[in-house]
Amino acid sequence: MTFDFFLQVILETFTLFILIVGLLGLIVPVFPGLTIMWLVTLAYALVQVAKGDMTGWDWFLFGLITLLMIVGNIVDNLIIARKMRDQYIPWRSILIAFAAGIIASLFLTPLFGLVAAPLGLFLAEVSRLKDREAAIASTKAYMIGWGWALSARFIIGFMIIGFWMLWAWL
Repeated sequence: MTFDFFLQVILETFTLFILIVGLLGLIVPVFPGLTIMWLVTLAYALVQVAKGDMTGWDWFLFGLITLLMIVGNIVDNLIIARKMRDQYIPWRSILIAFAAGIIASLFLTPLFGLVAAPLGLFLAEVSRLKDREAAIASTKAYMIGWGWALSARFIIGFMIIGFWMLWAWL
């Protein structure tokens, strides 16, 4: 076993670990898990380029990973916003919910962001509608959208890991 092989095993283990962290982080709506997954594959690609080991197949898979990251980040927000707009929730309330989640995640923890976003939406909708039951219905629509978005993010995250495994191990 050579030293280069040992370093490659460490690199691949570290990359896979960060990919899994990114995947698990997708549970939190404001956590940029897909972007983190892409960044670690970019770092992996840069190391492979420096070693002269990047083939056309590797670039193709990295390109697919890049496309998945971009599409995943766009689709995530579209699914949640679309579900809320289907319930005629105004953009103002949607932006309050997103802002509450982001601010709570930045200043407290991402787990507080999970609570702050639907709570922000609920409070905005109670203020707008003056009807608690209607605000609960709006918040339910947000949570359903978040669930669908989480499913889409996880599928995309698993695809990113799968493409990286093809790249790294075949």
